[in-house]
Amino acid sequence: MSLLDGMLGGLVGGEMATVVNHLIEQHGGVQGIVSQFQQQGLGETVKSWVGTGANQAISADQIQQALGADKINALAAKFGINPQDLSEKLSKVLPQAVDKLTPGGTVSPS
Repeated sequence: MSLLDGMLGGLVGGEMATVVNHLIEQHGGVQGIVSQFQQQGLGETVKSWVGTGANQAISADQIQQALGADKINALAAKFGINPQDLSEKLSKVLPQAVDKLTPGGTVSPS
């Protein structure tokens, strides 16, 4: 279990903490996830997760758009989760995870 799993475990549950940790690691850290969402036109949404105010909601479809169906399908297969269910779960936990990992409203360099 990585430090990130430990930080997120209580927040999002063990299984999803592992999925989110894997996803963040694949993108080179929180900055990579933030950049990915910005590049896909979701900059204001992800900015709200990093900032100190309320987190904007994101839909499962937007998660698929930002990460790509191939990435979602591969993650789902790796963790034994239906791809649509994974997108739904990520739409709930990813904003919380990014928020938790960016205390003070800033992204630490990887």
